[in-house]
Amino acid sequence: MPHGSVTEVLPASAEDVFRIIHDYRRRLEWDTLLQDAYLEPGHEAAALGAVAVCRGRRRLGGFALRTVYISFDPGRVAAIRMINRPPFFDRFAATIRHTPLSENSSQVDYKFDFAARPSWLRWLLHPIMQAAFRWETRRRLSALRRRLEQGAASWEA
Repeated sequence: MPHGSVTEVLPASAEDVFRIIHDYRRRLEWDTLLQDAYLEPGHEAAALGAVAVCRGRRRLGGFALRTVYISFDPGRVAAIRMINRPPFFDRFAATIRHTPLSENSSQVDYKFDFAARPSWLRWLLHPIMQAAFRWETRRRLSALRRRLEQGAASWEA
């Protein structure tokens, strides 16, 4: 399965970054990929077993991925797995690992893997989708870094 990873150093603690990334009420304040993001009924906050829906911007097809949290350790790591099958996606999973660097700095390691569909077009779709995932993930984490530099204090819960 194709995979990739993107790492970014952010000007906030691992706990704060974790909280911000998984706050679906405020996700669109920084996430450059999405036009919509929410948790399905039954979950007020991200947690193990929670189902999240993230709809990409129209320029990327506007596909909605429904994912379930399969790991959730606040301040450290969260992992999701796709549970629907939008166009071109057979499988998708991602892990976000948070590493403290100092009191006000942390590193985020975002790892993903996926499989495209239809399977007979994977030879074409995999390299395109892999490059797009890397590029978009870099953009998203850079946007989060810029937003944090503007003042993480405004994001206090």
